[in-house]
Amino acid sequence: MKQLILVFFLMAFNVKAYDHNDINILLDGLHEDAHRGNFEAYFDRYSSDAVFLGTDKTERWTIQEFKSYAEPAFADGHGWTYKVIERNLEGSGNTRWFDEILFNEKLGHCRGTGVVQLTNNEWKISHYALTMLVPNSIAADVGIQTQQAD
Repeated sequence: MKQLILVFFLMAFNVKAYDHNDINILLDGLHEDAHRGNFEAYFDRYSSDAVFLGTDKTERWTIQEFKSYAEPAFADGHGWTYKVIERNLEGSGNTRWFDEILFNEKLGHCRGTGVVQLTNNEWKISHYALTMLVPNSIAADVGIQTQQAD
């Protein structure tokens, strides 16, 4: 009986480790495709009903709307570059969520959060949100600036 439980435990651990590896490959590839301006490969990583939230309050896009926004940026083969600093993956089954700290030369440190789903044995991003990380020491000043900009 103990051997059977151990086998099930090892199988569950290996499945989780395997899934985490696949999800990391998906997300690392997303950032690499954006950096290289690989439009089709970048958007193939999203589900057909995905939603992308950008840093501006007006940036809530269906995947089709996001493609329209991104197409000019990818046209010259240079989308955008975010370097992954750290990433956390959570969940089990066919739905997982993640958060990652990124660095962009223009925006500084950002956080990407999202949901991935396993569909037809392939992980796809169904929701991605990008936010700027504002240190608490300047948050009030940034808050005032965003209110003035509105």
